[in-house]
Amino acid sequence: MNVAFAPPPVPPEDTAPSAARLRGFTRRFGVNTIIDGLDLDIAEGEFVALLGRSGSGKTTLLRTLAGLDDVAGQDVVVPRSRAVVFQDARLMPWKPVWRNVALGLRGGDMRARAEAALHEVGLGHRLDAWPLTLSGGEAQRTALARALVREPELLLLDEPFAALDALTRMKMHGLVLSLWRAHRPAVMMVTHDVDEAMALADRVLVLDKGRIVAEERIAAERGSRTAAIRPLRSRLLRHLGVEAPEGSYADVVAIPTGPAR
Repeated sequence: MNVAFAPPPVPPEDTAPSAARLRGFTRRFGVNTIIDGLDLDIAEGEFVALLGRSGSGKTTLLRTLAGLDDVAGQDVVVPRSRAVVFQDARLMPWKPVWRNVALGLRGGDMRARAEAALHEVGLGHRLDAWPLTLSGGEAQRTALARALVREPELLLLDEPFAALDALTRMKMHGLVLSLWRAHRPAVMMVTHDVDEAMALADRVLVLDKGRIVAEERIAAERGSRTAAIRPLRSRLLRHLGVEAPEGSYADVVAIPTGPAR
């Protein structure tokens, strides 16, 4: 079921059904306009990455999609079933891992559902562990399990791998893709990392001063996005105010599929 604050327009026949939609969305704090007349569609099952400099409005947009801010009077349609994974895993240290995953669940099968989700992210052996004993990668996998156990229609990722080391981060990329393929939620991932956005997303958006100033679709298969995306990387970096040569680690990016530790 969708929560609608204004009647949605009839989409064109060739447009995929939207998991989330904003029309002319504006957010102001005092005299400061953070989001300025923004239009956005996220299709069902689509993986979208959102880039932008600090202060561009990324967090405000994510909070809007997550239902954390009031949107009364604006044309915003989001699914009722949503989940957010933050940069900080935000686990409760006084609850074992499986109970962190089961937070908010109802019914007698809570533990079974939590266990199934933890097995899916490779943490079946850590069900009764305390959060403070987890590595950074394990903590983020727990946060992913907690999000996905609810089978959300829209999964929001707020720089979830920024605090991880490079190798663990690459392994987490593989895990996220495998979970996305298995569950097929629509995904909006906020990141500062252009290479990460290009490795994971179907579509990359650049937000600047509350407006989407660039949109790039990536047709190349994940895991083999090499020379084909060199010009794309340079274009995205220019939108972020960085001049860079058309070559980087993205030239050899490959998404590992093993579990992150």
